[in-house]
Amino acid sequence: MTMNQKTILTCAVTGGAPYNKKHPSMPVTPTQIADACIEAASAGASIVHIHVRDPETGEGNRDRAHFREVVDRVRQTGTDIVLNLTCGMGAYFLPDPEREGHMLPGSDVVGVDERVAHVEELLPEIATLDIVTNNQVEGPTEYIYFSPTHTLRAMAKRFQAAGVKPELEVFGPGDILFGNKLVEEGLIDGPPMMQMVLGVQWAAPHGVETILYQKGLMAPGTIWGAFGIGREQMPMLAHTLLLGGNIRVGLEDNLYMSRGVWATNGQLVERAYTLVNAVGGYEVATPAETREMLKLRTPGA
Repeated sequence: MTMNQKTILTCAVTGGAPYNKKHPSMPVTPTQIADACIEAASAGASIVHIHVRDPETGEGNRDRAHFREVVDRVRQTGTDIVLNLTCGMGAYFLPDPEREGHMLPGSDVVGVDERVAHVEELLPEIATLDIVTNNQVEGPTEYIYFSPTHTLRAMAKRFQAAGVKPELEVFGPGDILFGNKLVEEGLIDGPPMMQMVLGVQWAAPHGVETILYQKGLMAPGTIWGAFGIGREQMPMLAHTLLLGGNIRVGLEDNLYMSRGVWATNGQLVERAYTLVNAVGGYEVATPAETREMLKLRTPGA
């Protein structure tokens, strides 16, 4: 009897970017974000990917106390879910157009210690390592996402020492090649985990051709996934699944079930879960199966 292929399903529950404030149930406070993680787990997610926001303004931040509250709340419920904390904050450089080497107010560029502090304290099983330095756009704001190679190497070493698996988020072909270099240098334990981000402006576009090309650049043994932004979330999920990759949904990437119909994290996970099972030959991995597939360590051990 042929076994179904196990597919890891991540739910990115809130993100840190500006969002449409008309959305009726975007998780903003630590309690809401923790509840969203539990909702996603109940709907069948393997992993939850966690950002935090300012409870008053809704803007993304990197407040360690907010991360602590989210993680503590999820753990206290006994919910079986793999936690993946972002380390993507602290790399936003807004250049002054009159003096390009100077940062405008609103920039947030910090060193390695601050970028990994919440991970070293809370010890999730996974944390993101965003392998990219490029031009990005959020609403009307254009900025440079600034994460040089020496910073990435230092962060990878800190993750390794803590026993936390890095999810290598890649935005284009060159990012993949540097991720391969980290593997070659012995900075990634176990099989590398690589996630393609598709559809971010000025980065890798949506499309099967993009997935195939970038997949072909990855080091042998890489456990990979891909996800699309906005209306391309479900089409890219279907393509990624059929090409053998792992999948991601959630309100960080897409706010809608269909045109004009707001989504919840639970609804997006349920739709993805149903799609995986309907295809035949595929099955969503449980958190326990995910830990085995990724060879996750007990952090701090």
